[in-house]
Amino acid sequence: MPEHRAAGHEGVPAHGPGAPGSAGGGWLGWREATERALYGDPDGFYLRPEGPAGHFRTSVHASPLFAAAVARLLVETAAGLDPAAGPPAFVDLGAGRGELVRGVLAALPDGFPVRAYAVELAPRPAGLDQRIVWTAAPPEGVSGLLFANEWLDNVPVDIAETDEAGVSRLVEVRADGSERLGAPVAGADAKWLARWWPPDGPGTRAEIGRPRDEAWAAAVGTLRAGLAVAVDYGHLAGARPPYGTLTGFRGGREVPPVPDGTCDLTSHVALDSCALPGARLTTQREALTALGVTGARPPLALAATDPGAYLRALSAAGEAGELLARGGLGDFLWLHQPVR
Repeated sequence: MPEHRAAGHEGVPAHGPGAPGSAGGGWLGWREATERALYGDPDGFYLRPEGPAGHFRTSVHASPLFAAAVARLLVETAAGLDPAAGPPAFVDLGAGRGELVRGVLAALPDGFPVRAYAVELAPRPAGLDQRIVWTAAPPEGVSGLLFANEWLDNVPVDIAETDEAGVSRLVEVRADGSERLGAPVAGADAKWLARWWPPDGPGTRAEIGRPRDEAWAAAVGTLRAGLAVAVDYGHLAGARPPYGTLTGFRGGREVPPVPDGTCDLTSHVALDSCALPGARLTTQREALTALGVTGARPPLALAATDPGAYLRALSAAGEAGELLARGGLGDFLWLHQPVR
């Protein structure tokens, strides 16, 4: 499946005393191990010069049609804002190397006013449009569209596994990927599991999504008004994968999840648990279709009257088909969160 692993969130606090992060012999909980492997300075996987695009193909990279659709969504969002608040903001949360925000600016109507922000931990790329503010945290109190494309999947989370006695325990890991079961899940994490991903028998696993819920709520909270959208591959209550989804990616290929900084570490998102009151969940296929993306082939007659236009339209239809594909990018989930 095409993947984008964008950095761009604030560092996640380490585990406290008695948690897996304090275990001896190099054992850490997956949350802390992932944080170190992906974002640890200077060798974190996402701080490398090539950026995510050097390893993963995303909707942004699949076609400029994606950025154009997001630009239309920004225009629609801006139409519902108070003009007295000034130009609408576009906040690209987990911006990679700025591919999406650049595409959105290029696709906006001429003269459309916008304040553009790229939220990313990595350094600002050379030659980036000077209109784009490069920042490590979302701007506070802006009105407009906040867009997080495959960001939540890289907010690190702990993993729980149910032991033979039916107890959910935290999974501890070493840098070489070896694992063991640690302490029972307790406190807020235990409450999250009971509500969103209950244990389903010995050996079953769950990714504890509470940090993602909190990260999304904090991001939404930076908006004064407008719309926040999270796009990710995910799952919903009633269809959780029984053995979790943690995996690694390197050079566009799936590899074992080893927290040594040499590969991406990612897991699917329980987007229904992230949703705040008033949110709406759709597939990418539904969301992009509503924004005018269609995989319909151009009429064959166009080939006779304007062969160049026919070939361009045929290419666009193929790109749209990839963005909307069942079993691929079209199955990604979009979480729409209005802010008023």
